[in-house]
Amino acid sequence: MTKYHFIGIKGSGMSALAQILHDMKKNVQGSDVAKQFFTQRPLEQKGISLLEFNRDNIEEDQHVIVSAAYGEDHEEVARAKEIGIPVDQYPHFLGDFIQQFTSVAVTGCHGKTSTTGLLSHVLGSAFPTSYLIGDGTGKGEEDSKYFVFEACEYRRHFLNYKPDYCIMTNIDFDHPDYFKDVDDVFEAFSEMAMQVKKAIVACGDDQYLQGIYANVPVVFYGFSEQNDFQARSVEVTDKGTKFDVYVRNNLYGTFTIPGYGNHNVLNALAVIALCHYENVPAEVLEEHLKTFQGVKRRFTEKKVGSQILIDDYAHHPTEIAATVDSAKKKYQDHEVVAIFQPHTFTRTKTFLNEFAEALKLADHVYLCDIFGSAREQAGSLTIQDLQELIPQSQLITEEDVERLKEHENSTLLFMGAGDIQKFQKAFENTLN
Repeated sequence: MTKYHFIGIKGSGMSALAQILHDMKKNVQGSDVAKQFFTQRPLEQKGISLLEFNRDNIEEDQHVIVSAAYGEDHEEVARAKEIGIPVDQYPHFLGDFIQQFTSVAVTGCHGKTSTTGLLSHVLGSAFPTSYLIGDGTGKGEEDSKYFVFEACEYRRHFLNYKPDYCIMTNIDFDHPDYFKDVDDVFEAFSEMAMQVKKAIVACGDDQYLQGIYANVPVVFYGFSEQNDFQARSVEVTDKGTKFDVYVRNNLYGTFTIPGYGNHNVLNALAVIALCHYENVPAEVLEEHLKTFQGVKRRFTEKKVGSQILIDDYAHHPTEIAATVDSAKKKYQDHEVVAIFQPHTFTRTKTFLNEFAEALKLADHVYLCDIFGSAREQAGSLTIQDLQELIPQSQLITEEDVERLKEHENSTLLFMGAGDIQKFQKAFENTLN
């Protein structure tokens, strides 16, 4: 029996794919650096063997899947080439693998992970569904009808996929270390659209997605009237957000989701549109939309005393604004305190003013040092450059997080894509 060996198994997509193959009764192992990552917990729980990088991990009977983060010069990749065993980059392997199911790619510059999680939850309650979510969660069903997966636009990785369906949540300028501008991003999405085989479900409120062209039907969703699927009468309740859905101006149903903020309503509309296309009954949608527990590191809440601590992956100005909006709608009698760690110097420099504007939506702002990427030079940019644009904002380190205690009856948003979680952990330790 072929053994699948994953090089860089702790990467979020790699971890999820390893779990899927394991669930489908394949023989799976993987290697990575020794450092602990949240993505390894589910692997350990499933008994998948985790090794440290070493060329001796590579053996004759293996099929190697390598993370896109590692090149030909990696010791294990070089060893696999030496002995002539199959080596696939993660996106290539996934592109071939999805062809055995009705596949749904979820892409967009924001909201991919949450939408993939929600679609997996709802579709999986109606049909056997395997899924791969960008928070490191993966589940394989041996008799799956559907395969739902997150497809990332970074370095145009999603062009490895030719899915049956594609949900496109939005187009925005991000990853400035790779994309030149928003037009470059649009071009990548346009190329992706031409590879979809059955239909595209796209947010019609997004000015760029309105211009998307494809060889298959494009179904639009959103708040404005020209959309095929439209949300109306949005109402914030103590259970979440309630709204009516109209399909081409006819009332389809009333739905409640546990999340808050317009971005969560849009994610739900995308799921409703796709499921409607695949004939999932409205009552099944209604029942399962309201039981979705969320995905890792997306508005993950913990109550401590009079404070609510929220861990969120928001690392782009659009995402920060959405996270602050969610907090203000859910905890209307609380002050909202943003603790933000910028992720990469390139992104911080490109969006310096936009970060400042988004963070000003919070009542108080604390800034952590910039979390740099191994791929870039720091240059002269520092966290003080951002601080200068936000009146009354303060710098914070792991050593002085204790001062966050003074924000009683507050919601504390720990936001970032680096290691912002260590700041939250340090703060929780001061409370104990």
